[in-house]
Amino acid sequence: MIIRTARLSNAEAMSRILTDIIAVTQRQRPHDQDFVRDTYINNPHGILCSVAEDANGEVLGFQSLIRAAEGNKYGVSAGWGIIGTHVSPRAARRGVGKALFSATKLAAENANLQNIDATISADNTNGLAYYDAIGFQSYRTGDNTICKRFSVF
Repeated sequence: MIIRTARLSNAEAMSRILTDIIAVTQRQRPHDQDFVRDTYINNPHGILCSVAEDANGEVLGFQSLIRAAEGNKYGVSAGWGIIGTHVSPRAARRGVGKALFSATKLAAENANLQNIDATISADNTNGLAYYDAIGFQSYRTGDNTICKRFSVF
């Protein structure tokens, strides 16, 4: 598996992953290529957006890390990191998320982030378990969400 920085040319594959996740979870969310480019690849607050590829160059998943701005939609303290992880259902349980987090954690350290927030739907048991497994701890709840924090330093 190769972990590298996402490119604009990855927007289609990343959008397809979001579409596949929606098909499995039935959770509606934006997922078109413009959304992927604006939210993940070209986010003005972006620190790193990585993709995981297999040996054939197929994108298996991606993870974004942005710096929380004042008044962000998650209510995360300005200056914290905000993480988002999306793994293709076809690549589940293959270590994609853990491999992506290795790159994200290093980027968070280099950006001098103290904390990273993961805001997860309360009914997303796989997402909650993933963040627990990589060291995130619950610190608050919202409307149908559980917010987990990773202390970088």
